[in-house]
Amino acid sequence: MFKPVLAGLAAVIALPALALAGPGDFAPGPVIEEFGPVAPVEGALPIPEGTEFRISFDTRDRAAEGELNSKLTAAARFLNMQAAASVPVENIHLAIVVHGTAVHDVTRDSAGANADLVAALVEHGVEIFVCGQSAVWYDIAAGDLLPGVSMSLSAMTAHARLQSDGYTLNPF
Repeated sequence: MFKPVLAGLAAVIALPALALAGPGDFAPGPVIEEFGPVAPVEGALPIPEGTEFRISFDTRDRAAEGELNSKLTAAARFLNMQAAASVPVENIHLAIVVHGTAVHDVTRDSAGANADLVAALVEHGVEIFVCGQSAVWYDIAAGDLLPGVSMSLSAMTAHARLQSDGYTLNPF
C-alpha cells in the first residue's frame, strides 16, 4: 500500500534534480570571451529597453598566486551577462576601485594572471582606479600600474566621485 506512494514521492524528489543546471551551462560571454563566463537564466525578469547601468566594484584582497582577482572577474561577468541579455554595451558603464593588497593585482611587476584580464576590461571601457593611499603604503607609483589603470587620491575619493556620477556599488 505504501510502495506506490513512496515510488511516486521518489520520482517527485528526483525531478528537480534533473531540471537543475550546472557548471557546464556557463559559456564565454559575448564581450570579453576569455573571462567572466555566464549562463542563460530561463524565466528571469526582462531588463527594460533603454536600461543604463553605472556600477562600481570594490576590491581589496590580492588574488592568490596564479589566480584571478575575483572582483575583476566579476566586472567581466557583469558586462558579459548584461550584453547577453541584450543590453547595449554602450549602456554599461563599469568602474573598479582597487585598494589594500589588491593593488598588486594591477601593477606591471606583480599582476600575473590578472594582466590579460585588466587589459580586456580596459579595452572594453571599464575604468580601474587604484587607491593612492594603498599605493603609497606598498611603495607603488603611478608608473608601476598596468596600462589603462589610474591612480586616485584614495579609494574613498574614487568611490565618492563615482557615486556623484551616478554609479552604484555592486555588493558582490
